[in-house]
Amino acid sequence: MSAATPAASSSGGVSPVNASAPDVTQNVSSIDRLVLEYLRSRGHKDAERALNESLESGSVDESAKTVSAEDLIKTLAVYAQKPSRPGDNVLKESANVLQELTAMGNPPSIQNLIASLGTVGAEDILSVDPTDKEEGFRELEAWVEGSLDMYKPEFRPILFPIFCHFHLDLVQRGFKEAALRFYATYSPSLAPMHHATLHHLSTLLLPSHVQNDDDAQRFKNEKYVIRMSRSGFSLLVGWLTEGVGGEATGAGDGFSGEKGKRGRAAIMRVVNNHLRFDVTAASATAVSPNAWEESTGLLSQLIPQTSASATPNPHAFNASKGELKLGPAPISEELRAETERVIREQSVLDRDPNAQYDLQFLRPPAVLGVISPTESDMLPYPQSFKTVDVQREVEKVRDARKRIRLEPSALSSIDMNSVQGGAARARGLPSICAYTLHDVGEGAPCCTFSPDLTLMAAGFSESYIRLWSLKNEKLKGLRNDFSLSSVKDSGSLSKIQQKEGNTTRKLVGHSGPVYSLSFDPLGGSAVPPRYLLSASADATTRLWSLDTMTNVVAFRGHQNPVWDVQWSPMGIYFATASRDRTARLWSTDRTSCLRIYAGHLSDVDCVRFHPNSLYLATGSSDWTARLWDVQRGACVRVFIGHQGSLSTLAISPDGRYLASAGEDLAINLWDLGSGRRIKKMTGHTASVYSLSFSAESSMLVSGGADWTVRCWDVRGAGGSGKSRESGVTESTITRTIDDENNETSDLLATFPTKRTPITNVHFTPRNLCLVAGNFLAPDSR
Repeated sequence: MSAATPAASSSGGVSPVNASAPDVTQNVSSIDRLVLEYLRSRGHKDAERALNESLESGSVDESAKTVSAEDLIKTLAVYAQKPSRPGDNVLKESANVLQELTAMGNPPSIQNLIASLGTVGAEDILSVDPTDKEEGFRELEAWVEGSLDMYKPEFRPILFPIFCHFHLDLVQRGFKEAALRFYATYSPSLAPMHHATLHHLSTLLLPSHVQNDDDAQRFKNEKYVIRMSRSGFSLLVGWLTEGVGGEATGAGDGFSGEKGKRGRAAIMRVVNNHLRFDVTAASATAVSPNAWEESTGLLSQLIPQTSASATPNPHAFNASKGELKLGPAPISEELRAETERVIREQSVLDRDPNAQYDLQFLRPPAVLGVISPTESDMLPYPQSFKTVDVQREVEKVRDARKRIRLEPSALSSIDMNSVQGGAARARGLPSICAYTLHDVGEGAPCCTFSPDLTLMAAGFSESYIRLWSLKNEKLKGLRNDFSLSSVKDSGSLSKIQQKEGNTTRKLVGHSGPVYSLSFDPLGGSAVPPRYLLSASADATTRLWSLDTMTNVVAFRGHQNPVWDVQWSPMGIYFATASRDRTARLWSTDRTSCLRIYAGHLSDVDCVRFHPNSLYLATGSSDWTARLWDVQRGACVRVFIGHQGSLSTLAISPDGRYLASAGEDLAINLWDLGSGRRIKKMTGHTASVYSLSFSAESSMLVSGGADWTVRCWDVRGAGGSGKSRESGVTESTITRTIDDENNETSDLLATFPTKRTPITNVHFTPRNLCLVAGNFLAPDSR
């Protein structure tokens, strides 16, 4: 009590408060005077005395500014306790307010008033302490890395969604500096797998950014799916509920102090509100370490819903679509008979008695469990065949006979530096011919080879296309002085062609960078192509005639840049992929699209036809690949497992496998029949740009931004293994899944270039590998 406060023994029989009130009220504000009068009229003497003392003192004790957490709760919150629970605020949760007040006998008016206030406890004020999230994530990361090796692969995926929610929560609550510190501390360990998403999160610095960002709202509104074994899930639940930091239950201190307990509570809120666990019956050791990340993430919008209440599960969706017809396309009996006749005649002329055995290649053996389509399943094609169709089928038989048999299995158990290594490389690895573009100013986004290997085309950022003759033949266009009336048939075209030509031609027509090219496959490896398709940033796809070297038609329909274009295996039809999140099916006889394949959540970056033309595979920036029924336009398979945008796809010639790759530096091999991932192949240190299967589907070749060409064993088991260049084994160097130089054992060989990112790899029907890219000149500085 201050010195100005009257003593309790003041004379006159008047209470101290009443005696001092006239003097105090003259020196206070009108609001304080009204409060004093109200307290006096109601008879609240203690409250009136306390207010008088504070008004007279005119200052606040500095020591009163710092209060403990318990005092803050009691001061700010509506506080009540029971004799059975001393020290515990029974009104801290709004859900229990009515029940507790009813038990305490408070009137209904007070019950309704307090219940309308929402969360009335002050614990929420303390829960936003940014250091709690840092402490909680540190403990979680330490527990994951300190767990047994058999559980680490399934525990590690939980770090990423919790990191994202903590970071977004800090930003949304205005703790910018704490969010930046949290990101800088813990993002490096997650960057190898989630670089693109982490970079995007680093750009969100204000609450308004989080509120208006689509990706942030997906994290807030959707549940992130995590796969775990039953035993692993039990360990996680035990750690969260017991708060033990990696030790056995009951041993050790676990989360340290109040801050550690609040950190655990923050993790539990994310787990309960934003994660959904897909608990499998398989044991932790029965699942491949790389398989735990498959089918994880924000899946609710990635998977087409078959019913309103269906739980998003890619395996369930794929199984619901039934079996696919992945066998080879049928050949009409007339075409088959004519092909056999030509082969027999040719064998007589060549005096080659072994040629009669080539006929077996016309009837490929049936594969157990693979259903082949019938002619009624196929896209509409002309009923009568042409000479070029016979030439194509005859050349297929010759290619199969003269094919170089690659045996990747011969390299699996041989030291590449030994004497036997040279012979094994000759049998197991292909010959690679690299074409390098020099002095490319703004870059060449794409390159491609014709099926008969007579032409190479490249699309440039300067909006033009350039053709090269790989046989050093002259490419002739039309003269400028010809008359259209003189063109009566294909034979008359030769009369109006230029007399002299060059081994290279420039095609001009697009008004934006050219991103993809595709040669007409109708003639196969038998005859040169007659047409070329190009896709561009100007939102058009153009068809070029290689007879006249001119643009024939422009296909318009996409509203955004077209990233990829590819012919169907039998020509006539082609597919495009665009930034407008759709893929489209077209035919050369009309300018409007025939089908629109919509469902991806972001850009469709690449498209590939199945060898039998019944299905179309698409890869997207939403980190997924899909397989579509070409005719029905329905999605029949969803492939989820990448941690970045997809940039390239490849389907094996036998029609059973899909390979996908992109910005996450990994190549995933999928079984088309079941939709499940067979294995994950790692070794590239930068984005993968192109993939191609060998003719027997036993080897996969990849090229990317790390200036290398790599060969992979498709049928190998995969998993961590030895480095082929150095011969270092896993027993001498411990490799982790997050190691950027981690190479799986199915990597057969790496062929480095000087400074050439490989934009296209191409296997010929006889297993010669062609690659192309543009050379990056060293910095002049």
